[in-house]
Amino acid sequence: MRASDLLHPRPEGLYCPPGDFFIDPVRPVNRALITHGHSDHARSGHRSVLATQQTLDIMGLRYGEDFAGTTQAARLGETIAVNGVSVSFHPAGHVLGSAQISVEHQGMCIVASGDYKRRRDATCAPFEPIRCDVFITEATFGLPVFRHPPDTEEIARLLKSAAQFPERSHLVGAYALGKAQRVMRLLRDAGYDKPLYIHGALTRLSEYYQSQGIDLGTLEPATVEGGKGDFAGAIVVGPPSAFADRWARRFPDPISCFASGWMRIRQRAKQGGVELPLIISDHADWDELIATIKETGAEEIWVTHGREEALVRWCELEGIAAKPLHLVGYEDEGD
Repeated sequence: MRASDLLHPRPEGLYCPPGDFFIDPVRPVNRALITHGHSDHARSGHRSVLATQQTLDIMGLRYGEDFAGTTQAARLGETIAVNGVSVSFHPAGHVLGSAQISVEHQGMCIVASGDYKRRRDATCAPFEPIRCDVFITEATFGLPVFRHPPDTEEIARLLKSAAQFPERSHLVGAYALGKAQRVMRLLRDAGYDKPLYIHGALTRLSEYYQSQGIDLGTLEPATVEGGKGDFAGAIVVGPPSAFADRWARRFPDPISCFASGWMRIRQRAKQGGVELPLIISDHADWDELIATIKETGAEEIWVTHGREEALVRWCELEGIAAKPLHLVGYEDEGD
């Protein structure tokens, strides 16, 4: 069987004709397999959804319990037959519940990575390389300029700044699912034991993480009851969107921080008014993308959402067949 007969792009997303299902479709379909809970991959309105239990739980928190007609939970490593096609979910290391999806039929195996990272992260299961014929990789940071520093060093910079400016608050912009909880856990692992103040948009997801055994320590709502002095020396975590509205102006002389792989680009940090850029990414960097491709042993690589051309070119120079998929509708919610 040809790989393109097993999976190929359609306007709705990656489609499997023999299994009659889509992977991470961008519009409502009859049967969707979902890699993780970020809104550019997990959308409501599908007739049926197959995903890990944690991803299903997260979709329920974000969209309401009736986000799909029916749902089915996939256990990691378990093989499930979908119209005669064997599918299995394997850890992707991106956020809690995230998974790669292996699709196998008539001797052909394709693994769709979804979004993934290779760094250790105490808030989710680590990435598991899967041998396959075709590997579909993301390429969010698919340029050689992107080499992420150790996240512990970035957190140390945040704590050093907090110690240097005890009269000021530090506002850390971090995506509501995954990045925010990872930053909180990194702070705890670095020995920070004071309460962390969080924007309301993070509350339900952070409580869910804690219900799954991920200790984030004491979290307090970031609401100003008294004067601005209440938050002197505090570390406040909120979604990036909150930093542009009145919410951010309630804190004392705040130092603006943003945790993202994009903070490698200084101009992007300056344009966003970020004083303390923290290069903490939930995606693989250039070296990790290359290492992962090699580990899969795949003879062909399909590249999607990101810097497709550079990674395709690298594959070609290495003698590996590769092509860009040009899928649309995927943003950088978890960068």
